[in-house]
Amino acid sequence: MVLPADFRAAVRRGRRAATSTAVYYRLPTDPAAPMRFGVIVSKAVGNAVDRNRVKRRLRALGRQVVDSGGHGEDVVIRVLPGTAQRSWDSLWADMHDVLDSPAMT
Repeated sequence: MVLPADFRAAVRRGRRAATSTAVYYRLPTDPAAPMRFGVIVSKAVGNAVDRNRVKRRLRALGRQVVDSGGHGEDVVIRVLPGTAQRSWDSLWADMHDVLDSPAMT
């Protein structure tokens, strides 16, 4: 179960990377634990349909990362306005660029 304190910890203490679609916060955790994802989507992203579509897509992409062996981190994704119009492929490319890059600030 993910608690609000888990989100806050990742945002406050995690390494940060920004793309044109989102800001990613990564906080190292137990190396044996599976990677956990959280998504923050404000009303600035769009109406409820758009916000939920973006959340579903990012959660599905996160599930693919976990299924392919992702572990040892909590990742919080803060979605930026305009993301609702982005394609699945561009969201996938952004996520993998960030998660594959070790050099996050």
